[in-house]
Amino acid sequence: MNANGAVVKATDLTRRFGEGEAAVEALRGITLAVEPGELVAVMGPSGSGKSTLMHLLAALDKPTSGTVAIAGEEVNSLSDRQVTMLRRRHIGFVFQFFNLLPMLTAEENVLLPLSIAGEKPDPEFFAELMRRVGLTDRKDHRPAELSGGQQQRVAIARSLVARPTVVFADEPTGNLDSKTGQEILELLRSSTTELGQTMVMVTHDAQAAAIADRVLFLADGLIVRELPRSSAGDILATINQISA
Repeated sequence: MNANGAVVKATDLTRRFGEGEAAVEALRGITLAVEPGELVAVMGPSGSGKSTLMHLLAALDKPTSGTVAIAGEEVNSLSDRQVTMLRRRHIGFVFQFFNLLPMLTAEENVLLPLSIAGEKPDPEFFAELMRRVGLTDRKDHRPAELSGGQQQRVAIARSLVARPTVVFADEPTGNLDSKTGQEILELLRSSTTELGQTMVMVTHDAQAAAIADRVLFLADGLIVRELPRSSAGDILATINQISA
C-alpha cells in the first residue's frame, strides 16, 4: 500500500495510561495507512485497544509516542485550536448511541456540523443525502419521534453532510436489531462505494466487518492479523483464533 496518499496514517503509535507499576500499555506500536475511498474495519477482543486506536486516529486523544496524520497534517504538531479545526474540516463521526440533540429536528441534527462552522449546505447535495438515508419525509421529526434505525440514519447523514475526508464509526450497529443493523451497514457501504467516502469502523460484529475492504485485528495493543474483504464466517474464525 502506498502510504503517501493515505487519508489517515499512523506510525509507531503507543498509548500508555497511568504511571509506574500501575501503567497500562493500551497500544504498543501500531503503524497503518487508510487509503482514499477505503472502508477499514478494526476488530479485537475487549481490552485489545480498538477504542484507544480510534480516539487517536480521530484526534480525540494524543499518543504517548508515535504520530498520526490526517489528510497530510500531522496532528501532534498542531495546537488544540488547530486540532479542533482539523476535526471540523476533515472528520465525521458515527456513534453507537447516536448522540443526537433531542430538542433539534432530524434536519437540524444533520446540519449541526455546518451550523457550528457557520456554513450553509449545498442544497442539491443535502437533498440527495436525505433521500439516500431515507429521511426526506422524517426531517421535521425530533429524535424521540424516530426509531433507533432512523436515529442512526440521522447520525450517518450528520457525519457525511460536511463531506469530511474520513468518517469514524464506533460500533455503528451495536445498539440496533439485526435487520435494522443490516440496513445501516448497507448505507455505510454505499457511502464508500457511491460517494467515495473513506471510513474507519470499530466493531465487534463479524457481519459488520464483512462489508469492509480490509479488516485489522488487534490483540494486546498490536495489529496481529489483517484480512482483505472476507466473509463473516472467516472473520469470526479469525477472531476466535486470536481470542484463544
